[in-house]
Order: sequence, then C-alpha cells, then structure tokens
Amino acid sequence: MKREIKFSLVFRDMWQSAGKYIPRVDQLVRVAPAIIEMGCFERVETNGGGFEQVNLLFGENPNRAVREWTKPFNDAGIQTHMLDRALNGLRMSPVPDDVRRLFYKVKKAQGTDIARTFCGLNDVRNIAPSITYAKEAGMISQCSLSITHSPIHTIDYYTRMALELIRLGADEICIKDMAGIGRPYSLGRIVEGIKTKHPEIPVQYHSHAGPGFNVASILAVCAAGCDYIDVGMEPLSWGTGHADLLTVQAMLKDAGYKVPNINMEAYMRVRSMIQEFMDDFLGLYISPKNRLMNSLLIAPGLPGGMMGSLMSDLEKNLESINKNNLKNNRPLMTEDQLLIKLFEEVAYVWPRVGYPPLVTPFSQYVKNLAMMNVMQLEKGKERWSMIADDIWDMILGKAGRLPGKLAPEIIEKAKEEGRAFFEGNPQDNYPDALDKYRKLMNGKHWETGDDDEELFEYAMHPAQYEAYRSGKAKVEFLADVAKRKTAQNKPDQPQPPVAAATPPTLPQPSYPLPATPQRMNVDVNGEQYSVTISFGEDTAVTEPVRSVAEKPLPPPTPPLPTATTTGGGQELLSPLEGKFFLVKNASDTPLKVGDTVSEGDILCYIEAMKTYNAVRAEAGGKITAILASPGDTVSEDDLLMTIQ
Repeated sequence: MKREIKFSLVFRDMWQSAGKYIPRVDQLVRVAPAIIEMGCFERVETNGGGFEQVNLLFGENPNRAVREWTKPFNDAGIQTHMLDRALNGLRMSPVPDDVRRLFYKVKKAQGTDIARTFCGLNDVRNIAPSITYAKEAGMISQCSLSITHSPIHTIDYYTRMALELIRLGADEICIKDMAGIGRPYSLGRIVEGIKTKHPEIPVQYHSHAGPGFNVASILAVCAAGCDYIDVGMEPLSWGTGHADLLTVQAMLKDAGYKVPNINMEAYMRVRSMIQEFMDDFLGLYISPKNRLMNSLLIAPGLPGGMMGSLMSDLEKNLESINKNNLKNNRPLMTEDQLLIKLFEEVAYVWPRVGYPPLVTPFSQYVKNLAMMNVMQLEKGKERWSMIADDIWDMILGKAGRLPGKLAPEIIEKAKEEGRAFFEGNPQDNYPDALDKYRKLMNGKHWETGDDDEELFEYAMHPAQYEAYRSGKAKVEFLADVAKRKTAQNKPDQPQPPVAAATPPTLPQPSYPLPATPQRMNVDVNGEQYSVTISFGEDTAVTEPVRSVAEKPLPPPTPPLPTATTTGGGQELLSPLEGKFFLVKNASDTPLKVGDTVSEGDILCYIEAMKTYNAVRAEAGGKITAILASPGDTVSEDDLLMTIQ
C-alpha cells in the first residue's frame, strides 16, 4: 500500500468555474451536512475569491454567510480553506495594508482555517505579508504557485519560488494549476523538487479539467509526493471545472494509494441538491459550453474560474460588435467566431505584456485587453486604444513585477500617455484606509460588526457594499432572475409580465432593507415592465421576497440619451456597455455639475468584465449635465455627461 492521499472538495470554485454565482447561504447550510456525511473529505473550500462579493450581489450579508457555512465543517473536524489574492485580497484591485491585515483576523473569527494565498504575478513580495498576517490570526498559511506554460515558467522557476515561500514561513504549498495547462511530467518534477528539500511540508494540487491534462497530472503529482488533491463532483465536474471525485478515487485506488471511502447514499443527496440549486436559478447563469472539455484552451491558457463568466461577457461584446456591423452593412459575427478571435488575440497580447500568469485578476486583465483590442479592431480603430487603469497598473509594475519583458509597442504607448513605471514595493502604492471607512460608517450610523467584519467588507467592496445596504442589490438580482426565467420558459413567444417567473425564496436578512416597496423597470425581450419588490419587516421570521408585476408601462422607458448636439458642448459617450460609476472608491470625491475639468481628467468609470474603465475628458470645460446615476447600466454610445 502506497501513501495516503486526502481529498478537498472545492465547493465554491465548482460553482464559480461553471457560471456567475454560487448558492445562497440557505442552500449552503442545507448541503453542508450531506457533504460531511460523504465521509471522504479532509478539507472543504468554503469561501474566498469572489465569494463575499457574490453574496453582496445577492443582497446577502457575506459575513453571516461565511459563519453559517463554515460552522458545520468546524464542528465535524473538517478543515476549511479560502482563496486569498494576496495584494488584491478578495477583489480584482489592490487592497491597503491595514485592510489586508484585518482580512485574516475576520476570516479566522468566522471559522476559516487555511488561507490559500496566491499572487497573480508570482511576486513573492506580494505573498510575504499574507504569511505573516495569516499566522498572526492563527490560520495555516498555504502559499500557491500560479501555474502557467511559457518559456519563462520552467520547473526551476517554480521550484525556486516554492523554496523561497517556505523560507518565508509558508506552512504548506499549493500547486495552483488554475487553467489545467500544467504538463503532467513538469508538475511531477516541481512537487519532487519541493519534497526532496522539505518532505515535512504538505503539498496540495488544484487543477481544472478544461484542456484535458489534469487527470494525468493528478497521477504524476501523487507519484512525486503530493498529499492533498482538490476535486469536484457531478453535475459540476469536468468542463471548466475540476476532475470528478469518483474518477480520482478509482484511479488512485488502482495505483495502490490509500484513499478514503465514499458514502454513496450521501453522495447522491449532494448531487441531487446541486442539481436542485441549478434548477432553482443558478443554472440560468451557467453556459452549456462551460460543461464541455475543450483542447482549444491549451493555447490561450485561460483559467477555468474565469471561463465561468467569460461566456456571459462574450454575449454582451458580441452584441456590441454586431450593432456596429449592422450600422456599417457588414456580416454579423457568430459567438464561435468571436471566441476564436479572442483566443488568437490572447495569444498575441500575453507575451507582449510580460507573460503574467493567467490567474485572477491578471487572466481577466489579459482577456479584457484582448477583448478590447478585438472590439476596437472590428470597429476600425487601433489596437491598444482602450486599456483600463487596473491593467495599466499591472503593465507599469504597480501590482508587482512582471515575469517577462514588455514589448516595445507597449513601452511606447506608456510614454505617449505620460505614464511612469514603478520599481518599488507594490503595497506602497496603496495607503491604509480603514480609518476613512470607519469614519464613513460612523457618518451613516452603520455598525462595524463583530470583529470589525462589516468595516472589513465595506473597505474591501465599497460600491457593492453600499448597493447591498440600500437594498438595490437585491432588487436588481431578483429582477434579473425573473427576467431570465421568463425568457427561458417561453423563448420564442411574446413574454408575459416578469412575475410569471417565480423568483427564488430568500431568507429574511439581518441587515437594513428599504422600508417601502422598491419599483424598477425591467426589459424583457424589448418589452418594458414595472416590477415592485417588497421586503418583509419581521426579521425574526424567514419570509420569501415576492415580486409583484403590473401592466406593461406605456410607453416603454427610453434608454439613456444619445443626443448628437448639446449646443456646441462636448458629449461624453460611454465607450462600452457596463455599469456607470463616478468614483471607484467610496472615499473618493465624485464630480458634480458645475465642476471644471481639464483635458485628460478622469470623469467617471464604466465597470465591465470585472474592471473599472476610466473615461477621460477629451477637452477641458465645465460639466453642464450628468445623465446617469451611479450603478446604472449603460450601453455603448450612451450619453453620460455634457461639458461646455
């Protein structure tokens, strides 16, 4: 009998690799006992990454969600682990140092045992503080090697990085093969290099199934000394997800390893609940293509977690391209054609921006940059003409040191825009901010929560937190679910009012909601409906949130204006579809009507594909009108402001 191999269920990542959302907290609490009863998991991934942000989008309190979700596993003696993005914490952009330190204190208090930290650039300087903060909080520090395949990312590169992390105090190493493109032989050699020097350090392997390497890779890393294997389970294994528990167990058992038995009765209950959650509403956000293996993913190397949201983004971008094609009497593009163009552009962009490992957020940055290039080229504009500020921070070194060299065309672009490269410690670019957010919360009469967990959430996700506290997040979420259910039920027929699609039942939350019903307009296949969302007032009782539909509005609500003239003033048009914000951070001061701006000033942001895209003034003047409100969804070419 060979060594024992232990399993970890990556329950959070299973969902986020398939689609946009994860189950609500009431669903998580229902499935946890059955996962425990399966008897085969030493560890379960319970939170981290985008988990808390998804809760906010639901209108749920993410701190309550983590506490309730981790508790059953804590009680059963199963370790819980979270995903931590080092300098970026739980979000797509860098986080101040004091917010990072609070992060670990909060998550340990909420029941999370292991912090799996990775840097999207493999910059050890970004990971080092997380090791210290995790240990201060009493957590196990598991540090990750973000695996990709390039001329730079060699066996020696990764082995040296792992040994450096162990020297800095890492308790464990994770081989994070986020795109599943690590080659089995090379991965085995990396694990062998770690175990030869440090046989006492546990190694955990995380991979995605997409390109087809990962079952062979699991066998290779186990032969080299790996201790834990991350697995998924049906109906969310394979595709852009992970290797299936049953397959991995059978394969390793046949190879002579000691592996845990599986309570199949409990397995079937978990499997049924996952399908039930998908049928409820989560399946509305899962593209069928994400359930397929695809060897086309070998070349672009895009991670499974990102592919979950990519297909949704693709639909919006395709619509934008085809609007332009119709306007110019050009043939319409298909989704497959756009996907191939995107993959080809990723292959073009990636080496030119220094080979950042394709993991969050840098996989999104490279993909977004490639997508923007495709869209601009399709519209007859220049490549590199739209680069978001967060992407510039990566290029300039503000987020960490790039593994490779920048192409001359990128360096020249930076010089043209007067952008300076940064060589120092990335954390120095992001000063402490907790005092600012504490002051903001005091001004709003908001409690900072147990262990300052609400303060942490506000500082980590300011825009989403404000939408959750106001009730806007829940209104928009329920309306979107209702719209999707209606369209799914009768895709080829005139659509009935939105409320004909029953919205999901949500538990009564423990945070303030609007006292009066919230009314909003919803577009369903071009028809406008008025929807009223009412919120229960008795927080001691679990009440469903109900959607009450009324007659269609006559006439339909018009889109944001796209006027061609404003009396000679400058028209600021949205460069792409997304959500409009005047500022990125709640502590920033937004512009207002009457303010004077100069050419090149940032006027607002469009949040699209998880990044904030700055919209700048093309000429100076005075703002005479702001035609969108923060959080509004805008289309490409919508009029946002006028400047005289």
